[in-house]
Amino acid sequence: MKRIFSGMQPTGNLHLGNYLGAVRNWVSLQHDYECFFCIVDMHAITVPQNPTELQRATREVTAAYIASGVDPKRCAIYHQSALGGYHAELSWILGTITPLGWLNRMTQFKEKAGKRREQASLGLFGYPVLMAADILLYHATHVPVGEDQKQHLELARDIAGAFNNQFEEDFFPLPEPQIFGEATRVMSLRDGTSKMSKSDTSDQSRINLTDDADAIAQKIKRAKTDPEMLPEQIEGLEGRHEAANLVGIYAALSDKTTSEVLSEFGGKGFGQFKPALADLAVSVLSPITSEMRRLLADPAEIDLMIADGATRARTVAEPILKRTKELVGFLEV
Repeated sequence: MKRIFSGMQPTGNLHLGNYLGAVRNWVSLQHDYECFFCIVDMHAITVPQNPTELQRATREVTAAYIASGVDPKRCAIYHQSALGGYHAELSWILGTITPLGWLNRMTQFKEKAGKRREQASLGLFGYPVLMAADILLYHATHVPVGEDQKQHLELARDIAGAFNNQFEEDFFPLPEPQIFGEATRVMSLRDGTSKMSKSDTSDQSRINLTDDADAIAQKIKRAKTDPEMLPEQIEGLEGRHEAANLVGIYAALSDKTTSEVLSEFGGKGFGQFKPALADLAVSVLSPITSEMRRLLADPAEIDLMIADGATRARTVAEPILKRTKELVGFLEV
């Protein structure tokens, strides 16, 4: 059985970049893979969180998964801490065979810790080992990853290989990156050189999945552009980061290629293009927003779905962790 594991942190508002870059792809994957889609709240607390806000955000991310088309009857949707003991125990075991040199090479830790490396938490430093445990706990064969997580997936493969070699059993599969034909990398509406981010201080930089139609239209209207007309060829977008970003968003939302979008809008100005993009974005995102609001109005319904997903995940994880402990030499009592 081909098996997918992926997840998102419940921090900040999920936005268009999360939808186009990840969640929308999960919807197609669920038909061909056994899927585990986690809300990784244990990863979230590697930096300080407001407990009440963390609970709210966990439900909101769950609602976003489901509203976007991830089927909770087909996939296991659950929050990481529901199986926290399993994830943490496997993380510890894997951590004992992970050299510090491997972790010291992780660029994301260097970026997040910055000049305050000595004040960074053990959790932040060991984040990649917990991520490896998340994946290997379910014997995932494939992991959808973006550019910022590719290094962590390579580490997960290295850790799985090291475990298999040390205990002389081909136990953990080496998870493969799940690559999509044309990756959608959505950039900030205020800076076409920066990725659209939940942590950006400007809400105008992103389109949140909770934004209503008016907010979406206004954000696209105010999106940074340049004074030139849209080109008719892809080469004409070189160096025009904001223009390329908006064209890319239109292409992704309409399931068209960049060339097809430019053949339609080439030679036209943003005064014509932006209203068309706003209408398209509203038509795609409004049903998701409406369904999210319906789900969030009944937190008990979301909690039942999360509990069911956790039960299904536990059924898979429990025997894998049990065998891991046997290989290590732990006594079963």
